[in-house]
Amino acid sequence: MSSRKSTIIALLVVALVLILISIITFFPNKMASNPADTVGNSAGNLNNKGLYCEKDGTVYFANAYDNGSLYSMNVDTSDMKKLSDAQVEFICVGGKFLYYYQTTSSSSSGLGSLRSMHGVYRASVKGGHSICIDKSPVAAMNLIGDYLYYQHYDVKTNTTFYRVKTDKSNKLKLTDELINPACAINGTIYYNGVSKDHYLYSYDTASDTSSLIWDYDIWNPIVEGNMVYYMDVHNNYALCSYDMNTQQATTLTTDRIDYFNVINNVIFYQVSSETAPALMRMNTDGTNIELVAEGVFEGINVTSQYTYFNEYGSTVPVYMTSTYGDINVTTFDAAKDAALQNSK
Repeated sequence: MSSRKSTIIALLVVALVLILISIITFFPNKMASNPADTVGNSAGNLNNKGLYCEKDGTVYFANAYDNGSLYSMNVDTSDMKKLSDAQVEFICVGGKFLYYYQTTSSSSSGLGSLRSMHGVYRASVKGGHSICIDKSPVAAMNLIGDYLYYQHYDVKTNTTFYRVKTDKSNKLKLTDELINPACAINGTIYYNGVSKDHYLYSYDTASDTSSLIWDYDIWNPIVEGNMVYYMDVHNNYALCSYDMNTQQATTLTTDRIDYFNVINNVIFYQVSSETAPALMRMNTDGTNIELVAEGVFEGINVTSQYTYFNEYGSTVPVYMTSTYGDINVTTFDAAKDAALQNSK
């Protein structure tokens, strides 16, 4: 074979390799559009750190028994898999991708751990192809359509409200107002004001404009249909509801509460009390109040089958009980066993 032919073949091989590398690099980043009404996780879960997220029968969660690493399982806790060493919060799902805030570097050794940093990440639903979208610290986050909306921290500007497209493009500061994007429905974010008042507002993600809905001070609104569930700032942070159609407010419990979560017709809420703190469950109309567990709990995340929570200030043990059925609190042993198995 002539020297010229050898050179041509070598150049063709190099070109082919470069094309293959380009294809491999490009297509994992090429994003299919999400439906406009896509929301990454429920408002109640995201207000409780977004440690669990359910999608199409699969629950993605931060396994507290494995330093908050990313896992998946069926809703009945079977078929548990470790997806990543990433320690995560604000887990969201859209299409074939997971989005989350990675809180710390991976504890594992090797080259992969050297590239693990805190920030907003995207990965496949199997945990692979992890890509950092924003390295900044984040205080709240949600996926809405094709964009991530989040509270972005910077040492120069402090915390402001940002959005970025899921393919990392079109990153934009939207406002200095600390909008919590947890509660989103059909492209509209419902949030309470922070800087001037705590009124109920809506933020239209299509026009990037805010509108006043109710001039009353509330905290952590969760919208279900026409009903808004919230903590009443003027009423010792009691759990209340507000009908946006009739403009009627109702006190569901006079107890001061620290955290709550809503799923369909059920509310889980933590009673703040020096003498009798407890996690409780009730119907959304205030009926059928039940004791879940005595003590001070946080991280109340709900799925269609189980609700998970932990003692305040201690990530383990993780407790669980039926979301809708009879209350029977147990420890989340399946997650503990999976963590022990993976440590081996």
